[in-house]
Amino acid sequence: MEKNNTMVPLTSDLTNKKETLCIFGTGDFGRSLGHKLMQCGYSVVFGSRSAQTSGLIPQGATVLTHTEATEMSDIIIIAIQRAHYSFLESLRDVLHGKVLVDVSNNLKINQYPESNAEYLAQMMPGSKVVKAFNTVSAWALQSGALDASRQVFICGDDSKSKEKVMEIVRSLGLTPLDKGSLLAAKEIENYPLQLFPMWKSPIYLSLVLSAVIFFYCVIRNVVYNHVEKGKDYSFFILISIPNRVCPMVALILLGLVYLPGIFAALLQLYRGTKYSRFPDWLDQWMLCRKQLGLVALAYAFLHVLYTLIIPIRYYVTWRRNSYVLVQALNNKTDPLNYESVWRSESYLAFGILGFFLFVLLGITSLPSVSNNVNWREFRFVQSYLGYLSLVFCTAHTVGYGGKKFLNSASYPWYLPPTFMYSLIIPCVVLLIKVFLIFPCIDRPLTQIRQGWERKPKLTNQPNRGSSAV
Repeated sequence: MEKNNTMVPLTSDLTNKKETLCIFGTGDFGRSLGHKLMQCGYSVVFGSRSAQTSGLIPQGATVLTHTEATEMSDIIIIAIQRAHYSFLESLRDVLHGKVLVDVSNNLKINQYPESNAEYLAQMMPGSKVVKAFNTVSAWALQSGALDASRQVFICGDDSKSKEKVMEIVRSLGLTPLDKGSLLAAKEIENYPLQLFPMWKSPIYLSLVLSAVIFFYCVIRNVVYNHVEKGKDYSFFILISIPNRVCPMVALILLGLVYLPGIFAALLQLYRGTKYSRFPDWLDQWMLCRKQLGLVALAYAFLHVLYTLIIPIRYYVTWRRNSYVLVQALNNKTDPLNYESVWRSESYLAFGILGFFLFVLLGITSLPSVSNNVNWREFRFVQSYLGYLSLVFCTAHTVGYGGKKFLNSASYPWYLPPTFMYSLIIPCVVLLIKVFLIFPCIDRPLTQIRQGWERKPKLTNQPNRGSSAV
């Protein structure tokens, strides 16, 4: 009896072959998404008003009418604007039971009463609508630069349809995040329209501080000299005054980075527990500390740049040459003032060290760096070195001021020097921090943060010695 030696053909190529996906819309996003899907092994068919092939369509894709393209796939990606959804009503029968993936965005937040995905679901009650891909840009899909937008929010009422879409997302090398039912579509659609949501308060605060300090300096240095002395120092507005505004704003913002942590510690000590919720204003303040620190670092960089150009300023060189000329004409040389030398060297050294640690804090806050350090290392840099940076920057400002706060000439129109205002918040933070690190305070605070709670005193306890008859 002969054995059957017929070889069974391998089916791995068939099992690895992916399904066909349909895309309605041949705009920038539709074409980019189709190109990415084809790179990942999917067959793509475009549904268009005109079945004529365009030179912009990715090579290898098929262009058919909407009705013909619908019959090729169970998943239809709707890559068109909401204003053009009306034509879908004529396809209601052929789209019945299909998965419709809405990728649209609006021009502004809350542009319509309901989300685009909910509107599409109301139009097509027999279809299964899923919201996805609206947070990914066409440029990122086409260029492959997906690091900044790798997360894809997904929502929908049908779990099986969502799972199919999430599998497509994973195939593209993206990370799907299930946001729940279609009610979350409005939040997902508003997300890409937000402009630096966590940066608004720090930026507005820095701009307000800059404006207030700038006008204060103009009054002290320009208006006062013009009114009282008849001198025109209006050119101070370009470099001298900004070089006072930038370090002041940087130091105040750096102090504001650590001030909410001080408030949180005092609240926990007062309440005797860490399980009581902070006030909303304190929660929001603590959430934007990173942004406050980075804005402060930007102002510190500007201060460094302004300081570096001081030796080449015409006004500075003119004053230096005039001073040398006066000494030469009078045949007189001022002796070296060691007190001024030490003060100058000290505040410059503190400034350099403070700025170095400030830059280190900024680098550590970057996700690419913070993801490569453990929590203890991150806390060491952001907390211990952060406070050390605040100490150095505060010492730099104090050294710069020197004895000016004791000199009556430093108070034109009884206005204190600007650097004195910038020291208020940092000094308050550092003084309270010194108080908090005392063992008698630090020990119970550490216990509270580890879960210990102070039990409230029991009052109105019943008298166990007596009983009711």
